Amino acid sequence: MFELVKSGGWLMLPIILCSVISISIIVERFWSLQREKVLPRHLVASVWHMIKTGKLEASALEEVGRQSALGKVLTAGVKNRQYKRERIKESIEERGREVVHELERFLSPLGTIASISPLLGLLGTVVGMIKVFTAITTHGVGNPTVLASGISQAMITTAAGLSVAIISLIFYRYFRRRVDTIVVEIEREAIKMVDVIHKNREDQA
Repeated sequence: MFELVKSGGWLMLPIILCSVISISIIVERFWSLQREKVLPRHLVASVWHMIKTGKLEASALEEVGRQSALGKVLTAGVKNRQYKRERIKESIEERGREVVHELERFLSPLGTIASISPLLGLLGTVVGMIKVFTAITTHGVGNPTVLASGISQAMITTAAGLSVAIISLIFYRYFRRRVDTIVVEIEREAIKMVDVIHKNREDQA
């Protein structure tokens, strides 16, 4: 394996670095975007139960906000529940934009790696072919061993760059889709909370 990397030349170093960063981001996003971490089940019902029973103190509210992305959005609405429906929705939307930014963390670098990895591989191909033509100019075409080094570098860097790019692009698309799905579900749960608060206020009026 080391000999293969060595044959690819110095451009294998940035390609390997891209692969390490890409794998790290993929593992981190899989961990951070687990459903229970961002969308705990029955959280709306749990928060509303605490409100109705008078157990939702400031410390409990902060704890709900720290536990998940959905909790952060819900706490924004709960803190403004004494205001009109429009104001509650505005506070939820403001916090929602912050949450979306957090959910999309590291996805931009992953997309960048998917874009630059094949370019690094292409650059390796160009460098390898330059080496081949330089060898031809110097030694002619009679010695295939002299040409093999450049051709090997061209092929290895291209394959490595494309491999990193394909994996990175697949997971970039996957996580973008996953974030979009999570955001839709968070919006649905938040609106459910707004409706419950608004209905309770009408019942008390």
